[in-house]
Amino acid sequence: MSMMDKLKSLLKGHEEQADKAVDKAGDTVDERTQGKYSGQVDAAQEQLKNQFRDEPPQ
Repeated sequence: MSMMDKLKSLLKGHEEQADKAVDKAGDTVDERTQGKYSGQVDAAQEQLKNQFRDEPPQ
């Protein structure tokens, strides 16, 4: 079982809270880098959210 599978099983039923945590972490990175990498941070946030929800990438 991969690490991502373990995370998904732990987060089952708590997707909304996981989304908030991903958003908060991304906002913190944006603050500390003064928005320098905001495009990459936004892309990473979306990718994580999609993986937690088992959605195919867009």
